[in-house]
Amino acid sequence: CCLREEGERCGRAAGNASFSKRIQKSISQKKVKIELDKSARHLYICDFHKNLIQSVRNRRKRKGSDDDGDSPVQDIDTPEVDLYQLQVNTLRRYKRHFKLQTRPGLNKAQLVEIIGCHFRTIPVNEKDTLTYFIYSVKNDKNKPDLKMDSGIH
Repeated sequence: CCLREEGERCGRAAGNASFSKRIQKSISQKKVKIELDKSARHLYICDFHKNLIQSVRNRRKRKGSDDDGDSPVQDIDTPEVDLYQLQVNTLRRYKRHFKLQTRPGLNKAQLVEIIGCHFRTIPVNEKDTLTYFIYSVKNDKNKPDLKMDSGIH
């Protein structure tokens, strides 16, 4: 990746998206703290930064267009999950659990990319999730306790 974030060069593998003056202008307006590394020999950016830039650009469009009622409200402030913080074994377990089809011998960056695409497609009912969380906290329950109480073993 040809970008610097907080003064440090990004160590992720570059994808096929390139960094342009138009992108630089749009992220500087949004005060995103990434910049082009002047010592880079190419203009290609990693998929993580590509998705970050797209989310910043899309967020602005959705907030500004009140007449377009088709855009879901939850997409406006969707938090980004940094899957790079997870260990490779955890990523492999996620891949195995959801039976994601990949070629063998992927490195961490490739696993994060594939899992990130899958993770973003999982629908979450926010109301049910918050209700379940509050119930669990109020009743000092954890997941195994709830399974036993509901008759599921």
